[in-house]
Amino acid sequence: MLLKFLIFIHIICATIWTGGHLILCLTILPKALAKNDFSIIENFETKYERIGLPALIILLLTGIYFTTVYTTNLLDLNFTDHYTRHILIKFLLLISTLLLALHARFVLIPKRALKPLSRHIILVTILSVLFVFVGFSARSGGLL
Repeated sequence: MLLKFLIFIHIICATIWTGGHLILCLTILPKALAKNDFSIIENFETKYERIGLPALIILLLTGIYFTTVYTTNLLDLNFTDHYTRHILIKFLLLISTLLLALHARFVLIPKRALKPLSRHIILVTILSVLFVFVGFSARSGGLL
């Protein structure tokens, strides 16, 4: 029962994380680019971070828990195992997301570099959708 509850919480947090990035990418970013106004992105991020960052932390914690439940030994890197393959793909997506976030936070945002930041926003949005796809694939029996 605990596992099903955590899967539900994980899905809710994935919805918050991915939905927020889709809203940012598809509605907020075009306005900011059209007006060449970095503050539009800042205003959205300030509001979204209150729910987006806790959702991300919960995703990380539940993801780590799922790793311990669904894989016998992740370090074997056994790509023939259904869950191990999906978890390793999710870890690659996570590392990519974290690298983009760190670069944005410490390089692009201080410079208020809107155009390069827009590429990061698009990439993180694509990665978040891929996270959902890989999670769906893992739970549905495998598309990957």
